[in-house]
Amino acid sequence: MRVQRCKGTQDLSPEQMRRFRMIEGVFRDGCLKWGYEEVRTPTLEYLHLFTSTGTLTPNRLGKVYSFLDWDGWSGERVVLRPDGTIPIARLYVDAMEGGELAKLFYVTNVFIFEETGKETREKWQCGVELIGAGSNTADVELVLLSLEVLKQLGLERVQVRLSHAGLIRALLVKFGLSSGEQAMIFDQILDGDDEALAKVKSEKPELGRTLTPLLDLKGRSSGFLKNLRALFNQDFPELEPSLDNFIEIVDLLEAMGVNYQIDIASGRGFEYYTGVMFQLLVDGEPVGGGGRYDALIPLMGGRDIPASGFALYLDHLMDLVQPKERDGLQARKILIRNESGEGTLKETFNLANHLHRAGYAAEVYLGGQDPPDSGWLIEVNGGSPLFTLTDQASQQKHEAQTADEVLKLLG
Repeated sequence: MRVQRCKGTQDLSPEQMRRFRMIEGVFRDGCLKWGYEEVRTPTLEYLHLFTSTGTLTPNRLGKVYSFLDWDGWSGERVVLRPDGTIPIARLYVDAMEGGELAKLFYVTNVFIFEETGKETREKWQCGVELIGAGSNTADVELVLLSLEVLKQLGLERVQVRLSHAGLIRALLVKFGLSSGEQAMIFDQILDGDDEALAKVKSEKPELGRTLTPLLDLKGRSSGFLKNLRALFNQDFPELEPSLDNFIEIVDLLEAMGVNYQIDIASGRGFEYYTGVMFQLLVDGEPVGGGGRYDALIPLMGGRDIPASGFALYLDHLMDLVQPKERDGLQARKILIRNESGEGTLKETFNLANHLHRAGYAAEVYLGGQDPPDSGWLIEVNGGSPLFTLTDQASQQKHEAQTADEVLKLLG
């Protein structure tokens, strides 16, 4: 019987891995330049990490892979991590809480059950978490960092879609919903139900008509938000703090020339979000998102400290990017072909090692495949000269007797 790949998983071919590593490299380089440090958390976490603090929406919690860990007969239920941010928050509480500011990034996989198995259940993401900075500047930095990475990947037409968790929560309170109803509607919004707010509005039409300009808020203008603030300040003062925060962040993004769209009902994300939320889209397809989650670390037993972050969806980005050869790399690729069998095998591999130490990509031809593209072909002969070099671009030939002579000719 032919062994099949597990449903809902994927293998990554050499071409896909080139894309994967390219994205990972650009992301890591960008994070390091902005002063972030890399961390990694375990694939397995205890289930209560995601349940005891209400950190995942019920819909997402129902899609985790969980099982009993019988090691040591503890009987603890564990999960394959369904999210990247929550384990980072745990890491911070466990081992990093003494510092004032933690600027962290990671590349990791997360696991989400999907019934049909047609969509990927293992997803890869590049994430950033900024813990200890509660300013608007911190929120804007994360948006700009994410956009810089996407730009370096060669992606154009990136749009930022903005919403605000605090404003959504304040609106739900204003509609007089119970705490349970508020949580349910908020979770529906975060799970992508664009009609969730519209349903609430229809159930309380008089209040809905009053709040319609905010509930249906879509556009690209901080001025419109400011007009709404003037309209609602007297009758709905509870909306003011979140609305002011939203306006300040939009003003800053506008000043930076960011291509954004406000859509208050589009807050995709997690239950732990408390402030501004953003989605990153390329030609309408989501490639990342993030937001502020000031309440998460206190809920997990840590101190009261602000935090925010974002994730880029590596699986989606692999379909959009085109890996490029680094400047000069093709010219530095070398194919070594042994023309004399085992008698010159030692010289063949010694030459490969010599070239590798000098920074060249040197491959020994093994047969059974088309020779890869290379800048140079080096044939290892049985007699003198020991090496024959061919410049593949010009077809000029050169001869050498030692590895050092080969390097001089290549240089």
